[in-house]
Amino acid sequence: MSLQQITPKQRGYLIANSHPDGCAEVVKRTWESIPPRTPEGRTPVVLLLGSSAGYGMSILLAGLRRHSIRGVGVAFEGAPSERRTGTAGWYRTAATAELAAGTDTDFVFVNADAFSSNAKEQALDLIAERFGPVDHLIYSLAAPRRTDPVTGEVHHSVIKPIGEPYEAASLVFPDGVATVGTVQLTPANEAEQRATMQVMGGADWQLWVEALAARGLLGDGFTTVALSYVGSDITAPVYRQGTIGAAKEHLEATARTLADGVLADGAGRAFTVVAGAAVTQASTAIPSIALYTSLLHNVLGGEGWHTTADQAIDLWSQLAGEKPLVLDRQGRIRLDGWELDEKVQEKVRKLWADPTAALADEPAGAEWFYNQFRALYGWDVPGVDYGADVETAVAWPDFE
Repeated sequence: MSLQQITPKQRGYLIANSHPDGCAEVVKRTWESIPPRTPEGRTPVVLLLGSSAGYGMSILLAGLRRHSIRGVGVAFEGAPSERRTGTAGWYRTAATAELAAGTDTDFVFVNADAFSSNAKEQALDLIAERFGPVDHLIYSLAAPRRTDPVTGEVHHSVIKPIGEPYEAASLVFPDGVATVGTVQLTPANEAEQRATMQVMGGADWQLWVEALAARGLLGDGFTTVALSYVGSDITAPVYRQGTIGAAKEHLEATARTLADGVLADGAGRAFTVVAGAAVTQASTAIPSIALYTSLLHNVLGGEGWHTTADQAIDLWSQLAGEKPLVLDRQGRIRLDGWELDEKVQEKVRKLWADPTAALADEPAGAEWFYNQFRALYGWDVPGVDYGADVETAVAWPDFE
């Protein structure tokens, strides 16, 4: 037992510890926001990479709740110790496993670096022994670095513009109060661009698909998707036109490479999925995204906002064939129409022209963003007693 009272250790957009009960409550609330249904016919086998956070976790919860998916989730999380709590994803995975155990499905979790060859072997051995061929491979990884499994070279991603310096408004929270600041970034050099592509592009996604094919684990009608983002022209200089955007273009090109290569001749389908805006641990690291997201939420309000769970439900409906794929001219599945609606974007642009005045007139969006950010680590979640001692030594889900 490791009962203790804990308080958040926060610095900017990073919180060094997480609250187990808060993380579990976030998972429970997401689960309850997804309308359940009883699927007909065979339940699909899913390999989900990046199952402990953001879009990946919501896709997992929606898949369990509405499609009774079976399979394996892979995430790389830190265990609790005597000196520190586990990572938020550790506690979210434990809570997700409890919910999954209450269903008629069979879903298990592997804690490993998905970029490594060992993780691929471990996950695929488990799939072969326990589940059989995979119907869906969901790739939802976001990481700051990747070690090439062949060369051993460590690549570090950077968030920088390409070509020109970037200067724009940003949202900061000194003492928890929303303030508009300024961010300035120098352009990435070629080495930084290549490294970011190696981390956030499609190289690892391709390795996973090829590994499944080599093991004879591609199911009939196999489909794989990788999560991507386009976003607004407001954030394009630092995102879509920057190093991360270039990596996402590589990810999208990889979908075509897979379709023309290992998945050719009816072996399967590969798509990138352009999701809408969200508050995730990955998105909070991108300059100006917090301010843009806050203003977007002011425009849309709670009823117009599409949560990651809402988007996950939409994605599964398309993957399951319940409704047609919503594809753009590049063949990408689109979930972001609600965000990029021109009337919505026009309103956001007007607010962006003077964000200080916009937040003074309507601070709700920034307050909402801050609460959402803190909840990523299990803090400020309604209904959780933060004054009580909490068990931090939560075990990773075991399976027989």
